[in-house]
Amino acid sequence: MSQFLNNYKQLTDRVDTLCADIVSALGEQITCSAGCSSCCTSITVFPVEASAMREALVKLPTQKADEIRCHVSEHADGERCPLLNQDHCMLYDARPIICRTHGLPIVYTLDGLHKSDCCPLNLTETESLSGSHVVDIDKLNTLLAAINSIYLSQTESNETDERISIAAALSSNLR
Repeated sequence: MSQFLNNYKQLTDRVDTLCADIVSALGEQITCSAGCSSCCTSITVFPVEASAMREALVKLPTQKADEIRCHVSEHADGERCPLLNQDHCMLYDARPIICRTHGLPIVYTLDGLHKSDCCPLNLTETESLSGSHVVDIDKLNTLLAAINSIYLSQTESNETDERISIAAALSSNLR
């Protein structure tokens, strides 16, 4: 399965680089750090993201993977991300794209209008930003949707392009 995730892994690498560059450029204006989980709500993911998360999970020692599956199952119906345990992501290195950008300044289009947003704890004293210091969520989502389509066509999967919950993505019957 790993070869089918190459495009997705390249995207996550690029997103991680972009996010690291933004954090570096904005310095102390970005307060997000380990243990900050206010943005971590229950989300859905594309099948390619689910596959990457499952791949990461099966690479873990069996006991750790089972612990994560159990935790996710117990917290599947909450408003918070079921991977959160004591304000830390249990599968951090394989977290979905949106989680990688949480809290950072973003731009997007809503009802034909360009909007911007970021965590209210960040950029409290900043009035404007350079375009290189924001994540264009529309472009990122377009890339992710395209990569998901390619993934589905390459794997000849019976999965649809519908997003699924993290709990469904990591359920033990998908081992």
